[in-house]
Amino acid sequence: MARISGVDLPKNKRGVIGLTYIYGIGRSRAKEILAEAEISEDTKVHQWTDDNIKEIVRIIQTEFKVEGELRSEVQLNIKRLMDIASYRGLRHRKGLPTRGQRTRTNARTRKGRKKTVANKKKATK
Repeated sequence: MARISGVDLPKNKRGVIGLTYIYGIGRSRAKEILAEAEISEDTKVHQWTDDNIKEIVRIIQTEFKVEGELRSEVQLNIKRLMDIASYRGLRHRKGLPTRGQRTRTNARTRKGRKKTVANKKKATK
């Protein structure tokens, strides 16, 4: 089993897919990494040699921010937005969508479970 940047890659997946299990590496970056390491994209992770794994680790460590370092940078960016009280920072603070989506309906992922509000009772005559 290959372990890169503290992540165990699944053995039976193709190399391109396996690398995407690392936070900060998507499909296109995985293809770039494998091309630079001169490894076929169709090669399964368990077929990689130790030299291949060392080369992939070297490329990832020298060229990309991944895992903990990237997560902390993203969190610092969000905290900075909240500190300067930008519009996006305020949306983060309130737990609402930050990229202009509608919130009258939907937005349940950011807002959480529905909180039902009771209607006002009509005054009887």
